[in-house]
Amino acid sequence: MISIEVCVGSSCHLKGAHDVIEAFNNEIKNHALKDEVFLTGAFCLGQCLNGVTIKIDGELILDVTPTKVSEIFQNRVLDVLGV
Repeated sequence: MISIEVCVGSSCHLKGAHDVIEAFNNEIKNHALKDEVFLTGAFCLGQCLNGVTIKIDGELILDVTPTKVSEIFQNRVLDVLGV
């Protein structure tokens, strides 16, 4: 199982964390990976100046936008799972 945490702290919330979460939810749904990917919110990941921050299996990824989610999902989830 791959774990994706999206920061929902004040700064990331204001910078669009909800839209990033929705984009990841759509990717998970579109690829039928509900049982393979655990998506959750995290309070602060400590990178408030760097846009929406996510963590995939412990690795921080900064400045995430909804338009970047598809590429991130491909490289960090689908490729890892071999899908």
